[in-house]
Amino acid sequence: MEINIGDKILMKKKHPCGFDTFTVTRIGMDFKIKCDGCGHEVMLPRVKCEKNIKKVIKGE
Repeated sequence: MEINIGDKILMKKKHPCGFDTFTVTRIGMDFKIKCDGCGHEVMLPRVKCEKNIKKVIKGE
């Protein structure tokens, strides 16, 4: 799966604030994603994050 910094990802599960889109701010063994609704940042293991992605929207 080709994911770069700045891409927006649509997740299968929603964040507690109600949004399901996140912006990728760091990639590596872990992904750091930022909620587009409330701005909360979450670090997830790469495998778990890739498993829960529904769609990748390419960034700039």
